[in-house]
Amino acid sequence: MKIGIVGGTGDIGEGIAMRLSPNHDVVIGSREEDKAESSCNACIGVMSGLGIRCRLSGHSNQEAIDRSDIVILAIPFRHLAPTMSSLSGFEGKIVVSPINPMEKKEFFIYTPPAEGSAALLVKKMLPEGTRVCSAFNTVAANKWKAFSEALDLAVPVCGDDATAKSAVMQLVGSIPGVKPYDAGPLAVSSMVECLTPLMLNIARYNKMKDVGIQFR
Repeated sequence: MKIGIVGGTGDIGEGIAMRLSPNHDVVIGSREEDKAESSCNACIGVMSGLGIRCRLSGHSNQEAIDRSDIVILAIPFRHLAPTMSSLSGFEGKIVVSPINPMEKKEFFIYTPPAEGSAALLVKKMLPEGTRVCSAFNTVAANKWKAFSEALDLAVPVCGDDATAKSAVMQLVGSIPGVKPYDAGPLAVSSMVECLTPLMLNIARYNKMKDVGIQFR
């Protein structure tokens, strides 16, 4: 599959790109194409140093969309609206939201938009017929980049289109040590998104690092 990552130069975007690139063609996108190219070269350097072959390229966010079948929106919630307003070409694509709306005050809290979740807001912003799923919400950036550690992670996937959800679950499952779980329709995304602030609070108050979830 051809995967485009909008906002792919951030920690989450780079981590997902590196994990997917041994098995898929991955385009790292950015508002600044030279920044995407630099991020791509850095990721390739890390992977090559580990003896892992990968298929990565760096382009603008728009090129990442145009060149891909599945688009992952690896952007902070506060940047969602301005980023999406500058992009087009989502028709016929599968769009994946790993976005978690939250704020850090005395502790982390979930702050969903009026639509109920970031994923539902993404769907509202996109053209009719664009297939939206939520996935990758519950994995810390450091986990994606920790190539010295074997992954053992669960990733809930939500979506209303069965074919799109199946494709995203296959994508998630193509990463060794990561198991996708069908979490239901896109309306369930709010339950998944709010797990991240919960895990951050657990990590903080229990002096833990990179807390994740698993289903046994």
